[in-house]
Amino acid sequence: MNPTQDRLGRFGVWIAPMTLLHTPMARQREQFARIERLGYGSVWTGEPPATAPIAGRDILTQLAVVLAATERLVAGAGVANIKMRHPRATHSGAATLAETYPDRVILGLGGHGGERPLAELRSYLDAMDAAAARILPEARYPRVLAALGPKTHRLAAERAGGVHPFLQPVEHTRTARDALGPGPLLIPHLALILDTDEVRARGRIRALFGAGGSENAYTANYRRLGYGDADLDGGYSDRLVDAIVAWGDDDAVAARAERHLAAGADHVLLHPLADDLTTAVDQLARLAPR
Repeated sequence: MNPTQDRLGRFGVWIAPMTLLHTPMARQREQFARIERLGYGSVWTGEPPATAPIAGRDILTQLAVVLAATERLVAGAGVANIKMRHPRATHSGAATLAETYPDRVILGLGGHGGERPLAELRSYLDAMDAAAARILPEARYPRVLAALGPKTHRLAAERAGGVHPFLQPVEHTRTARDALGPGPLLIPHLALILDTDEVRARGRIRALFGAGGSENAYTANYRRLGYGDADLDGGYSDRLVDAIVAWGDDDAVAARAERHLAAGADHVLLHPLADDLTTAVDQLARLAPR
């Protein structure tokens, strides 16, 4: 176990980049400190795709805000989009954070796509490694990949410190751990809604994630896990919706997070699907590690 992993504990927090974009910095700092007091081990956020109509904040700068506002929390990029910056700039930024805040930074990388996504990601890692040999080589930080399928799991086991899967059911956590073996970090994202009304909860989930239609890396992975046309065509089925997002009362959501740990996760990131940061942290207070 590395020193950064020692800090994580069982549960952390994932916050949507658009939520942070619309949250003033003073309120962000206040809520990050509150998350730390609640006993969570990390705060993560993502980065919109390069083609997104609205850009979010720069993810490395955003992690600096998390780190400066807290004393012990690990700040995680979940994930930094490899199409957004040169690999040398990504390493330089992450290494500068790691030098300033030792053992408190995890860099997640993703956004690879196109005809040869694995080759694109491997090339990016090669360039980062070349930069790391010359720029701040002593500044160490774990590197995890946005990995869904077996080929990316193998790459993560070879070239990174683990994986950070997004919006995946417990079955995927089990599959990922089997593929990675016992050493690499496995840090799944778990979206959640604290609402016991199934119609309202499932409706919100579909509005955010499950409109259906095009095939992509997520639908391909759901098919690998045994979900078929009945679950994916014309919108996500109840079975799939219930598998990828935890909804219900506090105990039901907490139980889902525990299932990910039992399936092999090292650290589970709770992502309340709330309208604003303060409301999200209010919900996290109800689920705080005991």
